Amino acid sequence: MNIKVTKFINRYANTGMWISGIIILLAILLENSLLYLIALPFSGIPIFYRAYQSLRFKTIGIETLVSLAVIGACIIGEYSEAAIVTFLFQFGSYLETKTAKKTRSAIKALCDMAPTTAYRIIEDDIEEIDVDEVEVDDILLVKTGNQIPVDGIVIKNEGYVNEASITGESKLSHKIIGSKVYAGTFLENGAFQMKAEKVGEDTTFAKIIELVEEAQDAKSPVERFIDTFAKYYTPAVVVMALSVYILTRNLDTAITVLVLACPGALVIGAPIANVAGIGRGAKDGILLKGGDSVNTFAKADTFMFDKTGTLTYGRPRVNKVYTYAHKDGLLLAASAEQISSHPISKAILEYIDSESLYDVKSHETLRGYGIKASINNHEVLVGNKRLMDKMNIEFQAEVLNDLQSEQNYGSTIVLVCIDATITNLISISDTIKADAIETITKLKQLGIKNIVMLTGDNKESAECVANQIGISKYYSELLPSDKLDIIKKYQSEGHIVTFVGDGINDSPALTIANTGIAIGSGTDVAIECSDVVLIKSNLTSLVKAFQYARKTIQIMYQNIFIAVGTVLILLIGLLAGYVHMAIGMLIHEASILVVILNAMRLLIIKEE
Repeated sequence: MNIKVTKFINRYANTGMWISGIIILLAILLENSLLYLIALPFSGIPIFYRAYQSLRFKTIGIETLVSLAVIGACIIGEYSEAAIVTFLFQFGSYLETKTAKKTRSAIKALCDMAPTTAYRIIEDDIEEIDVDEVEVDDILLVKTGNQIPVDGIVIKNEGYVNEASITGESKLSHKIIGSKVYAGTFLENGAFQMKAEKVGEDTTFAKIIELVEEAQDAKSPVERFIDTFAKYYTPAVVVMALSVYILTRNLDTAITVLVLACPGALVIGAPIANVAGIGRGAKDGILLKGGDSVNTFAKADTFMFDKTGTLTYGRPRVNKVYTYAHKDGLLLAASAEQISSHPISKAILEYIDSESLYDVKSHETLRGYGIKASINNHEVLVGNKRLMDKMNIEFQAEVLNDLQSEQNYGSTIVLVCIDATITNLISISDTIKADAIETITKLKQLGIKNIVMLTGDNKESAECVANQIGISKYYSELLPSDKLDIIKKYQSEGHIVTFVGDGINDSPALTIANTGIAIGSGTDVAIECSDVVLIKSNLTSLVKAFQYARKTIQIMYQNIFIAVGTVLILLIGLLAGYVHMAIGMLIHEASILVVILNAMRLLIIKEE
């Protein structure tokens, strides 16, 4: 019975509120007090019912306080105040709900993108099934234009996948046999068969949705304090009202105390700011894991970065080429490298990107040195300085100068020698991400003085990256345990540390830092170990996340100040004889509207 009543009241609460508002407006225009009594039940019944439900569970909430105030107002014949109180209270709840729904639109958008069907291959048959029916190890067919239904691995053929829903990157990702694919992404070109590895709630996409939902429900320390405060506040106000009546023998004043002391703006001010901030972040692919994460992140004074994969791309790239002789030197080098699977070879081939490589007549890999090959009637050497020394190749003065210069930057040097003459010097390094310098600069502008880089790379490489990005403090040649020791050291000195890593090999550091931030595509480790996940995998999102966290906490405290300040001013004004119930209620309910609108500013926040 109670369930049916609850559903009925919740379903028609907003309708009743609007009816009540219209009747109150007519009452004001016609100066008819009877209409206030008619309006009262439409907006008052939901409040009285919630107060009754709270008392059943031995809880005294804000609805109890409002109900007592309304009953008291009716006893002294202030029907207009009673009706207006209930209408404004319901209107405040309505605005709070609308704001929460608006900020939760990120979840709805994600859910709308979730796959619904899949094509399962059983022997030679293909059947279309609901995505919930897919099981681990099922073989699935994905065709051009299809949404990938679950997480898995490509086992046959290949294709180009749009992973923007997971990584935020617009560039298509080439998937070949052995490549990982994720639910919710789209196959733009090609067709392949995949083996299901994670299904249902275990997929990356499902975990992202779950994370946003949990984050918006999680409370900050401020909200938990307010929840506890509210439990004691209502009885205290009732005692205050009784004391006022005993001292003044004025029932009207005592009841007005009950009405004006309702902490409506205080109760909703913090949670609505928290939900709005997290919702705004989710819209930009920033997953803030609830109130605690927002609160701690906003107070960070130290940022520590992993280097490889975080500040840099994490793979070798050609960043500079010197040419001394032989116009086909690079093409011959790439032709020699095409047989090798070494990361350096891949970097050179990616840089040359030529479809017309020469055929290789003979090829020999010299471990630790490089490659020796015979190509197009030329003897080709591609490798390090030791290879050239081993083959007694003479170095020109210009080559030696360039070699020394690039080694000072910590780059890997590949020399190309054609027919005993050095023709090219190729400088290869783990390239700094395009947005790294901008991110570090903005963090400094936001007042972060301690910016530290932690890496397992050698000192020369670390120094080179740190200098280019603008980081003055760095630690090199670190083991994972060393990173933990450094984070603990800073924490013991009173610093609030945020660690930014790629979410896989940095999981211990992400866990121990005050705030762990994973830059990645929402992998299991990233979601489990970090407090913030940057789905778009770029450093620009880090600055946005920090700004959102700071702004959320700032608005949260603004709302508390507005709420508490309004109640204190009204009570002082009432006891001093300057405030009566009607004007007091108008100001009181206006404060609720102000804190809601203040929180909604988070939805249109701009970068500082």
